[in-house]
Amino acid sequence: MKELSFGMIIAVMEEIFGQALFWAMVAVAAVVTLAYLYVLIRDRSLSMRKFLLAQLSMPFGAIAAIWFVQAMTHSSYRDIGGPIDLIVYLGVGVLGAVGLAILVYTVQSLVRGSSNDGSEA
Repeated sequence: MKELSFGMIIAVMEEIFGQALFWAMVAVAAVVTLAYLYVLIRDRSLSMRKFLLAQLSMPFGAIAAIWFVQAMTHSSYRDIGGPIDLIVYLGVGVLGAVGLAILVYTVQSLVRGSSNDGSEA
């Protein structure tokens, strides 16, 4: 493996998660991203209350993402071999935290409506 290409990354992810689950995760991520962009465009601002609640969910997203990767790779914490493994786990945790925060903010905005109407309590 002398070169790292986008196609190789896709192939590795399909091997880890399985083809159906990987593409389902990509589709869900795309839908959540589009919904988040819709909310941002619709509201034209961030609601700090919703943002705070989304931030409070971040540790749960980080833990869930690390647990999910552990389960899918059939590995344990004693299999961590060096600094790169720790960096990958930190990256997975950060992506899980940010992903759950975006999901929580988007769901709150879609359920409660626009933050500009002044009716938020």
